Amino acid sequence: MPGHVCPSCFECVSPEPVLSLAQRDYWQCFEQLPHHDTCSRLSALSLAVEQTRVCRKLISAQGRGRYLLRLALSRKTLSQFLTHLLHTPRVLEVKHALPAHFPCSPAFYASLKMLLRRLFQWYSPTLSILRGEEFVEPFMSLLLVLSHMEFKLDMENCSFLDESWMLPVCDIYEVVPCREVGLVLRYLSGRVFVLDLVPGSQAHVDAFVSPGDIIDEINGTSLRNSKNGHAGVVLSRLRGRPLSIRILRCRAQDGTVYRPLIKLLRALKTENPKAQLGLDPLQTRADSRKPAGASQCLKEGRIVYIVKFLGKENIGLFGGKEVLQHAIPQVLHKNLPSKEALLDLKETHLTCTDRNGTLQLFEHHYPEISCVGRFAQPGYTIFAFCVADSPETPQSTGFCCVVLRASSTKDCEDIVCRIATGFKHTEWFV
Repeated sequence: MPGHVCPSCFECVSPEPVLSLAQRDYWQCFEQLPHHDTCSRLSALSLAVEQTRVCRKLISAQGRGRYLLRLALSRKTLSQFLTHLLHTPRVLEVKHALPAHFPCSPAFYASLKMLLRRLFQWYSPTLSILRGEEFVEPFMSLLLVLSHMEFKLDMENCSFLDESWMLPVCDIYEVVPCREVGLVLRYLSGRVFVLDLVPGSQAHVDAFVSPGDIIDEINGTSLRNSKNGHAGVVLSRLRGRPLSIRILRCRAQDGTVYRPLIKLLRALKTENPKAQLGLDPLQTRADSRKPAGASQCLKEGRIVYIVKFLGKENIGLFGGKEVLQHAIPQVLHKNLPSKEALLDLKETHLTCTDRNGTLQLFEHHYPEISCVGRFAQPGYTIFAFCVADSPETPQSTGFCCVVLRASSTKDCEDIVCRIATGFKHTEWFV
């Protein structure tokens, strides 16, 4: 019929359903529980639902549902949530009735109604796991097993739950007070992308942020769904203060591009052809497969040094650079078995873990380090630094010397320079 538009065609182009079909996510089910369940033990669920509801990093019901499940896993309360659902089966009911006076022929109305029954059969309470006696008991037993497991989930890293269960690598960039951080930003689809670094700026010197990364929040202020200039307004309010910037990496842990960002990064590249938005994918994959003898590797999106921890020695009450030439041989003469380790030089402190990254060998803030230097021997791969034994105890004035071996002379020189630079940048903490 000329001028007639089929409702199903209009449904494809309209952002809102014209057939009044409410396809709900499980978030809506959990959100309604505190209002329908008469059980008196809803405090854990109510708190989790409220925390999810007020989270400004989430926009869609799907994102909130995923966040709530992660929250329940981290708090070991998922089995309780599902138990409450069993108490209130009415929240699982799905309404998919057509309007009584839908403008179409009776035959089309009957066909459409039958089609809807088939489409929504998956949502039927009679076919769901929670309503089937043969499924619900083993399912609840599995949830009880999960309640005894430890899930270490970063609940602040949730800005991409609207798009995917796969979350990006998240790091915290600690910035000392400075006139200008030096980040060139671009706003796209409610995200704040780092397009470039200003040469000579604090961000350029720190070499922590890369073009293509996303600024997720600044000092606790979320930048999700930001308008143009929002990040600049936040930074201007915090001028002269230390900054804690949550960075979402454009690269996954394996070095490949984080999949939900591919389209956005392509759009940025189209707008700014000269922008260096990460390495070439083939080069990245090659770098992530470096042999065991490589001197550096990726850890949570950061480049860390592969070193050998040779040991440490108490050196008394004096921690000046003069003691290094005597303290290093003392450690080497013990002939202790060396441990392969990962040395991560961060903005305000350094950490050293075992090769697997599970056991922390030591962690020191730069102001705790009194001196650092290389051992004057052929190769120049051994370096050491002196640190207060117990910096948190004021009456403790003893020092110890920590000795490590770098994979190459260049790495050794770079590490020593970065530790010295780190101390210079954090002198204001003392």
